[in-house]
Amino acid sequence: MADKQATRDAYGIALQRIGNQRDDIVVLDADLSGSTRSKKFGAEHPDKFFNAGIAEQNMIGLAAGFASTGKTVFASTFSMFITGRVYDQIRQNLARPRAKVRVVGSHGGITVGEDGPSHQACEDVGLMRLLPNMQVWVPADGPETERMVEASLDIDGPVFIRTGRAKCAIIHDENYKFIPGKGEIVRDGADLTFIAMGIMVGACLEAAETLAAEGVNARVVNMASVKPMDADLVVRCAKETGRIITAEEHSIVGGLGGAVAEICGEQCPVPVMRLGMRDEFGRTGPAGELLEYFHLTAADMAQAARGFLK
Repeated sequence: MADKQATRDAYGIALQRIGNQRDDIVVLDADLSGSTRSKKFGAEHPDKFFNAGIAEQNMIGLAAGFASTGKTVFASTFSMFITGRVYDQIRQNLARPRAKVRVVGSHGGITVGEDGPSHQACEDVGLMRLLPNMQVWVPADGPETERMVEASLDIDGPVFIRTGRAKCAIIHDENYKFIPGKGEIVRDGADLTFIAMGIMVGACLEAAETLAAEGVNARVVNMASVKPMDADLVVRCAKETGRIITAEEHSIVGGLGGAVAEICGEQCPVPVMRLGMRDEFGRTGPAGELLEYFHLTAADMAQAARGFLK
């Protein structure tokens, strides 16, 4: 996991590629294409790229309109704005009619860093997960982001994809294939299971390596498809390891941890520990320092596992 790449950068690369391959792609942004990296598409396809300005609600309306004409639409801006500010428009114009729009929330979580809590979306996955017909995907690295963009082309309804600003470890190669609704065991183990999304997958892999040196064999699952979630894999992990720790750069209320706990509660009750933002807003500061402040580092994952096993 030596190489690193921000998932927002991989999103820009994927958009550029599919734009060169298909004529039905339309991309929208809300005056942040430089940050979301959708500008890569706009530079090559200015006739199919539209800047809605700081009018996110209108952008979603435009996206729904393009989708109604048969276009496959990608609408991007900061995750805080594209989920919170336009929730009603996404609900009414995309989710209810099953519009073929990919809602891409960039700069998700606290690793937005110095932009502060007003821009740190720690509720976005939960908001989108609540909507009927909406799929919710959170890539663990750059290659998975690219495969997600490609996989979304085959989904008829709306999809929310969360990308990040901070560079994260690359754990997949070019042969990886993302399958909606399926989780991925990236490291096997029998003593407990980490189920993580986004940058926390890399952190949990580091934690598992630390724990292995102490004689603890931790399984790590990349649950990039938060909705639909791979319930069969969650139950399998519950049965085989007896304990589950969820890890997310997101509130533990309504996010990945809640979804895993719901499945375990209904199908295979085992102890579940949820690690993430504990019903709180973020702070202003460098991304790495914020991860330490909110106890979301690999060392924190390992320490939580030690306590859980006791």
